[in-house]
Amino acid sequence: MTESPLRRTSLYDEHVALKGRIVPFAGWEMPVQYTGIVDEHQAVRTAAGLFDVSHMGELRLRGEYSAHVVDYLVTNDARRLVDGQAMYTCCCNERGTILDDLIVYRRTQDDWTIVCNASNRDKIVGHFARAAQNHCEFEDESDATALIALQGPRAFDVLVKLGPDAAKLRELKSFHFRPAVVAGVACMPARTGYTGEDGVEIFCPWEEAPELWRAILEAGKPLGVKAAGLGARDTLRLEARLSLYGNDIDETINPIEAGLGWVVKVEKGDFVGRAALMEIKARPLPRKLVGFEVTGRGVARHGYLLRDSDGREVGVCTSGSPAPTVGKNIGLGYLPSAMAEIGIPFLVDCRGKHVEAVVVKTPFYKRAQ
Repeated sequence: MTESPLRRTSLYDEHVALKGRIVPFAGWEMPVQYTGIVDEHQAVRTAAGLFDVSHMGELRLRGEYSAHVVDYLVTNDARRLVDGQAMYTCCCNERGTILDDLIVYRRTQDDWTIVCNASNRDKIVGHFARAAQNHCEFEDESDATALIALQGPRAFDVLVKLGPDAAKLRELKSFHFRPAVVAGVACMPARTGYTGEDGVEIFCPWEEAPELWRAILEAGKPLGVKAAGLGARDTLRLEARLSLYGNDIDETINPIEAGLGWVVKVEKGDFVGRAALMEIKARPLPRKLVGFEVTGRGVARHGYLLRDSDGREVGVCTSGSPAPTVGKNIGLGYLPSAMAEIGIPFLVDCRGKHVEAVVVKTPFYKRAQ
């Protein structure tokens, strides 16, 4: 069977012009870095970074019963949203394990946008399309929608330069969104992100993304804004302890053990996976996702085994990296609940070398409010 050719976002030529290092990611050719992961990471923490996240999936549900369909497919309570508000949630199967983590956007009671991970687009499109059948309209708008994330403490200082409408976006509350014109492009900015910093994610028409991208970079240049790739996106989200699908969460993991119990609202009524999740909540958890710091000489990486002090295998590292802002080697991983308390030491098997580590409080980094 021949593999499908890698796809390109409408910003591909912009990445090449900026000398971005292009790598395959979830079926796409995406920039992993431009000037360097640490440099881009620090730009986001101190000024702002601009990310192309157009590979993500955007689904639209419309009609009288669209709210019911959305609420039935997610673990969080979509009914509490008001127009122009968004919500982070999990989408589970009947076993209570995670099909994907999503952001749900309520445009109106009868109009919803769902953003899913690129690697899960086909699966989630099928899942939502089946549930919508005979209940509401469903459309996969991913191929017509670009998504650009401007993240960092200077993000809104940049937007001020891009028109009177864009200047007012600072008034948006966290996890709220509204239509706006930014640098002459009609778009929908949302005060959401995946870096631990303030900022916006901007939905716009696929073909107009390059114009918007160039305008933001030009306006941000005097403020220290830089294009940032997937590498910095990963180190930033890890410092903020934000889960990555395929690493920290997947269809073998439930939201409770992943530390995402706060998005599981069993009291809201029926939804896919509710019965299984109620059972999971009623029993002691065998394992938990923990944050840890590597105190010995070594870097934890995805898939490395975690061992107790006697060298017995007890868990696995799901994400790990040097953390530029924190200045330490950090990681996330699953450990038995008895070992998941802050301060408990264990070992990371770094390619046969057993390196000391300790469970620590997370997030590793939290921005000053």
